[in-house]
Amino acid sequence: MRSFSVETGSLGDATVVSLSGDLDLSTAKRAEQAIEDAEKASPPVLVIDLRGLSFMDSTGLRVVVSADKRAGRSNRRLVLIQGPAPVRRVFEITRLDERLDIVDTPEEIGDERR
Repeated sequence: MRSFSVETGSLGDATVVSLSGDLDLSTAKRAEQAIEDAEKASPPVLVIDLRGLSFMDSTGLRVVVSADKRAGRSNRRLVLIQGPAPVRRVFEITRLDERLDIVDTPEEIGDERR
């Protein structure tokens, strides 16, 4: 198991929450708190960067889906930067990759709604 870390930064008008390590039952609360803290500033775009994750289970998926629901209620765009294959697989299995706004690189985020 890789240690979990969260970093928050910005990219233009977007607030970026970067997750690293394993996002699972033992770390989901930290991730969710960091995302909720970032939401308090009401950024027009909130980005969750999954590139640093080595693993994500259904608990991590719940964190992302909850953030997406809150973004919808707040008229905020939520963008995910795609993680490595094991993380992508979780989104593919659940078909959430078809519903969520997922990009491969930060350069693809842009300002428009996808």
